[in-house]
Amino acid sequence: MGVEKDPVTVIGLGPMGQAMARAFLKAGHPTTVWNRTASRADAVVAEGAVRARSAAEALAAGRLVVLSLTDYDAMYAILGEVGDALRGRVVVNLSSDTPGRAREATAWFAGHGAEHLAGGIMVPAELVATESSYVFYSGPKAEFDRYEPVLRVLGRPDFRGTDPALGQAFYQAQLHVFLTSLAAYLESVALLGAVGVTAETFQPYVKDLFDTMSYYLPGATKHLDNGDHPGDAANVTMMGATADHIVGAAVEAGIDGRLPAAVKALYDSAIADGRGKESWTSLVEVIRKPA
Repeated sequence: MGVEKDPVTVIGLGPMGQAMARAFLKAGHPTTVWNRTASRADAVVAEGAVRARSAAEALAAGRLVVLSLTDYDAMYAILGEVGDALRGRVVVNLSSDTPGRAREATAWFAGHGAEHLAGGIMVPAELVATESSYVFYSGPKAEFDRYEPVLRVLGRPDFRGTDPALGQAFYQAQLHVFLTSLAAYLESVALLGAVGVTAETFQPYVKDLFDTMSYYLPGATKHLDNGDHPGDAANVTMMGATADHIVGAAVEAGIDGRLPAAVKALYDSAIADGRGKESWTSLVEVIRKPA
C-alpha cells in the first residue's frame, strides 16, 4: 500500500486557486475546495476534488488550508464567519497584501487558535507546479517544515524567516520590479508606435535588454549594501539627463509620460540632495527618505 498523503483544503478558486488544487490532486493529495461562487469549483471537482458546502466544512476536511484570495479583506470576510472551525488549522495564506497586514493576520489567526504561514507564489497560474514555480513563505518554522513536502507540489518553497511580514515583503518587492518593468515596456511600445514602429519589430531589442539587465545587479548590490555610491561610470547627473530626454520624447509622441516623469523626479531629488556625481544607485537614499 502507498503512503497516505496529507489532505489539503483550497479556499478561493480563481485561476490560481484552481491551478493549485489541480497540482495537489495530481500529486495524490485528497483535496477539498470551496469558493463563494460555487460554480468555480465545478472543473476541479470533475477532476477529483471534493466540494465543501461551506467554508467551515472546507476547514473541517483537514489541518492544512491554502488560501488563494484577492486580498486579506476577502480572507477576513470568509473566515470571519466560520466560528471555531479555524482552531488547530495551519493556514497557508497565498493571498496578496502588505507585509504589515500579514503581521496583523498572524495575530488574528492566533486569536482563533490557528497558525499562519504568509507568502506569495511568483508565477502565473499556468506555471504552477512547473520547474519555473517558486513560492515565498514566512511564519512558524515548525509548521513550514512539517508541510514543506506538500507545499513543494506548488513550486520551490522559499522560507524567508519567522517574521510573517517577510514572505509578503519579498513577494511585493518582486511584483514591483515586474509590474514597473512591464509598464515601462508598454510606454516604450507606445513611444515607438508614435513613429510607426510595431511592437513586433521592437520585440527582439527589448528582449535583449531584459536579458542584459541582470548584468548590473552584482555591482549594484555591493554598493547598495555597503552604502557607498561611486559615480565613475553612470552618475546621477548623466542618468538624470537621460531621464529628462525620455520625458521629452514622451511629450513629443503625445503619450502618457507619468512613469518616466516619476523616474526623472527621483533623479531631480538626488541632484538637489547633492548626489549628482554619485552612482545611480544613490537614488535609493532618496527613496528611503522621501520628502
